[in-house]
Amino acid sequence: MPPPSDRQASGGSAGVKTVGYVGLGNAGFSMASNLPKAGYRLVVHDVDSAKAQRAANEWENTTASDGEGKIVREALLGENGIAKALKPGTVIVDTSSSSPFDTIALGKDLEERYQLQLVDAPITQTYMYATSAGESTLLVGASQPSAFEKVEPVLRCMARYMFAFGKLGAGHAMKTLNNYVMASSICALSDSLGVGQKYGLDPQTMIDALNVGTVVCFPTLDTFRRDGITGRYESGFGLALLVKDLGITEEFMEHNGFETELPSLTKRYLADALKEVEADADHTKCLVGWEKRAGVELKRTEQIKDIPEEGFEHRLKGVNRPAQ
Repeated sequence: MPPPSDRQASGGSAGVKTVGYVGLGNAGFSMASNLPKAGYRLVVHDVDSAKAQRAANEWENTTASDGEGKIVREALLGENGIAKALKPGTVIVDTSSSSPFDTIALGKDLEERYQLQLVDAPITQTYMYATSAGESTLLVGASQPSAFEKVEPVLRCMARYMFAFGKLGAGHAMKTLNNYVMASSICALSDSLGVGQKYGLDPQTMIDALNVGTVVCFPTLDTFRRDGITGRYESGFGLALLVKDLGITEEFMEHNGFETELPSLTKRYLADALKEVEADADHTKCLVGWEKRAGVELKRTEQIKDIPEEGFEHRLKGVNRPAQ
């Protein structure tokens, strides 16, 4: 796939000229910003009208709409939902983190009531704020190939990577598993930082060692390195959202008859940490809860050091080594 700067509005030639974007949170605002850059006419909406107006003021070829809706279903099918105003055959793309089962039910209702098609394409990313550069990753579920084909050029303006997982709901199924793996690593990392310092290890040195060891992961490379052990707590992803996402994971595991206690454990630990901080706290601030449990205050990193590029070069060379 070409880099984001080279991905122009190929969707325009396929008939898509105008895109509506509902929900301008941390990810939504930056994701939507890529569309007018690629030549689409954009209509934006958020329950916070100031966010929609900000987008209209800052981006070319963008207007703000009126209306309400706090969650996906309410925004589409509620009393003031937008579904009734859309033309039959319109494709709606849900990029939120939602239950795959709710998504399937919503898709059925949209089709039966208004002849609208739903695609789920939740977001993940290789680094925080990759959404602003059109370099995010989209996990796609679509029951009708024609629906995906219609919106694919639009989605490619917002993402560097795109994975099609199958029918409607499959994208959200993959997203909940993505968040589950991340949450598990966050809990293990927070445990380790707390008990490690209690023993006498330095948190920054621990992170540095982990990043060139066998457990290198998104929290060690990005979020907890940049925003956790510095005490900034500004990664842009809320702790309450992570706890909510783990509830979806529990539901998903139970539905599939898979017995595991880890989702409920990670949810409980993170929910306990949420009780120690403000309701809208950044997810990296869960460390405050771990500090209380460990009885220590983590030593803060004063200055963030760049990760050497050669650290990735030798890693790639190693993982791509020929078979022995």
